[in-house]
Parts: sequence; C-alpha cells; structure tokens
Amino acid sequence: MKRLILAITLLFSGFTMAQETGEDTWGAWYMYFGMNRVSDKLSVHSEAQFRYYETQGNFNQMLLRTGLNYHINSDAIATLGYAYILTDNTFEEFGGDRDSRENRIFQQFILKNKVGEFLFEHRYRMEQRFINFGDFTDTQHRARYRLQVTLPLTDTFFVNAYDEVFINLQDDAFGQNRLYFAFGVHITENSSLQLGYLKNHFSGIDFDRLQVALFFNPDLRKKK
Repeated sequence: MKRLILAITLLFSGFTMAQETGEDTWGAWYMYFGMNRVSDKLSVHSEAQFRYYETQGNFNQMLLRTGLNYHINSDAIATLGYAYILTDNTFEEFGGDRDSRENRIFQQFILKNKVGEFLFEHRYRMEQRFINFGDFTDTQHRARYRLQVTLPLTDTFFVNAYDEVFINLQDDAFGQNRLYFAFGVHITENSSLQLGYLKNHFSGIDFDRLQVALFFNPDLRKKK
C-alpha cells in the first residue's frame, strides 16, 4: 500500500510540474521580419517577436533584433547584429515576478542554393549573451545552425520547413532544437505571410507553438 501511495504521489507531482511549465499547453509566437536593401551590398535586418505560453496570452518573451547585412553575392550574406530580449521564465503568474533581460550580439552567415524546385538556406550564427536575471548576471555563448527548405507550390503559395539546433559553448552542450513547418502566401512582390507549427525541444521538455509570421522586404535603394 505504501508503494502504491508513493507511486500515485510521484505521478501526480510529475503531472503538476508538467502543467506548471506549460508543456501541455499550446502557445503562440507572433513575429515580424524585415530586410531593407539600402545599397547593392548592404541591407538592414529588423525583427520583432512576441511569444506567449498560451495562444491567447500569458507572456513568455519579447525579442527585438536588428543587424547590418553584407551581400557577398545573391547566395551568400554575412550579418553583424544586436538583440534585446525580455523573458518571463515561468508559466505560472506570480506576484512580483521579475523578468530577465538580455542584451545579445550575434554574427551570422547565410548560404543559399537550389536543387530542382527546392530552395535551401543554411544559416550559421554565433551569439554572445549578456543576461540580467535580477539577482545576478551571466554571460553565455552559443552556436546555432538552421537548415531551411522552401518549396513553391504556385506563384502565390509555398511551404516552408526548417530544423535548427542550438549548441551551448559552456556547461551542457545541447541547448535546444526547433522543428518547424509552415504554409505561406506571397501578399505582394516584397511581402509574405506564414502560418506554421513549431516543436521546441529542450532537454527533458517540449513545447508546441503556433506561429504567425509577416515578412516585409522593401527595396530602399534609390531608383536610377
């Protein structure tokens, strides 16, 4: 009887912890991405993401990112950038809960190629993260690699998928893995919308996220 009670207690505790982390709850990411070409070799990256533990609310994270892109050629882009991230690390709402703040510098290199109708993009990124948790600060470094594949269905519609792995350069090497699939539509020549699903995997925990992403890439070069 004691063993049965212990087993039930452990099972209930595990279930409660899963609920408190939000693992069993669908969340949502609402995102904007922009790339403004300012010269033949340079463009400006702009980005805003608002992430929620639940689809209708419960704030998780705000991410604002910008960067300067150098276009080596049509298939290779190097970027130096900065990001500011505000994070609520808990699913449950607590009075007086303090969000962490992060200032991040990143370096990025993108390579593109085409195989048949499939468009491939390889993104390599290094990040230096300066995090303020309120009671203490920490500096962390990590590397990221993302393989993205886009398949045009028509001139208007397309599908997009990627897998991205995060590698910590301190402590445990594995950080997280993101697997994504989306359906997209070209709104205009320089804008598109994607509706997708993300499986965000950490060590011992997974999150399911709906994603809505708007892409707007106007060319700001002066017309000759």
